[in-house]
Amino acid sequence: MKIARVTATPIKVPLQLDGVATGKRSAMSGCVVEIETDTGLVGHGFTAITQEEVIAAVIDKVAGPAIIGDDPLAHEAIWDKLYWVMMPRGQTGYAAHALAAIDVALWDIKGKALNEPVWRLLGGARSRVPIYITFGFGFLDRDQLAAVAKNWVARGFKRLKMTVGDEALRNRNQRSLDEVIKEDAERVRIVREAVGPEIDLYVDGNCNLDFYHASKLAEMMKPYKIAFFEEPITQNDIPQMALLRRQTGMAVACGQNEGLAYRFRDMLIAQAVDYVQPNVVITGGYTQCAKIVNMAAAFNVPAENGGAWSFHNMHLHAGLAAGGMVEHHWLAVEMYKKVYTGLPEPKAGWMDLPTTPGLGFAPNPDALKEFAHKA
Repeated sequence: MKIARVTATPIKVPLQLDGVATGKRSAMSGCVVEIETDTGLVGHGFTAITQEEVIAAVIDKVAGPAIIGDDPLAHEAIWDKLYWVMMPRGQTGYAAHALAAIDVALWDIKGKALNEPVWRLLGGARSRVPIYITFGFGFLDRDQLAAVAKNWVARGFKRLKMTVGDEALRNRNQRSLDEVIKEDAERVRIVREAVGPEIDLYVDGNCNLDFYHASKLAEMMKPYKIAFFEEPITQNDIPQMALLRRQTGMAVACGQNEGLAYRFRDMLIAQAVDYVQPNVVITGGYTQCAKIVNMAAAFNVPAENGGAWSFHNMHLHAGLAAGGMVEHHWLAVEMYKKVYTGLPEPKAGWMDLPTTPGLGFAPNPDALKEFAHKA
């Protein structure tokens, strides 16, 4: 069996939320990759949180042509080959996203070829995974934030995450960081009071704060029992995250946007994180993320999914004994529903893994045509 075709489709999906957020509009983008073999098997990969049209160009013009004729089941060989084609000096960025999307598609093919779901090929550690809900976005006002949180709890979900930072560094000429974190602390207080003390509450800074303001916000949030502070500091600055942990005592999580394993090695050696968060659609696919999760296990540091895309990441965390929680990101899930068919439905904080071969879900061709986005 050989790779015969590799194509990439950048997509942009408009979203309109319902319930207590009725009228709120958003959009999410990504890049869907399709790999076909000379036997007719087709696998699908995906990446996001970057410029989707750039990733499509990288795959169509560089990465895809480099693997035509290769064995699609030899994912280690292909991963190594694409590393040397696209990032031979340790570059990450677009190249890591492109490699991740291709690797995910190859594992989808491998599952279909061997008649097994991806999570079982990765190790089959468990048939379901715990999930947490990312619900608390900056476009929700305080009342909506509390109402949405209570709605998820009423549906049986006991682990919730909200964003903080509100693009603070990017927009610091429009709004001071002190203003941002004061509002953040108030929003966290409102959510904690809305859901009560028994709910696990996580916050995500999305790399939007400097060390001083991240530290200050961590101290302001202490009364509200934050389970972890994700991406608290710009650029995932490893020495500063290590210092933040020591000074505040707050658990730190990060890694969703890192492209290569050495960054996780450095975080672990520096004792900068309490949770590593490799994301299969960003961090080099299943092939590299499995190594990162197991490396973290050697340091007795748990892994959790961060950066959304639960239906792809659930396979990693179900497959490996060291796997952890999966992030069910409200907006990303709404995008999934518009693009893919065959998605499982979470129940009371857990996701049952599919038993169908490969990923167990696939993009709708009509949806890809509808949402295809060109620069």
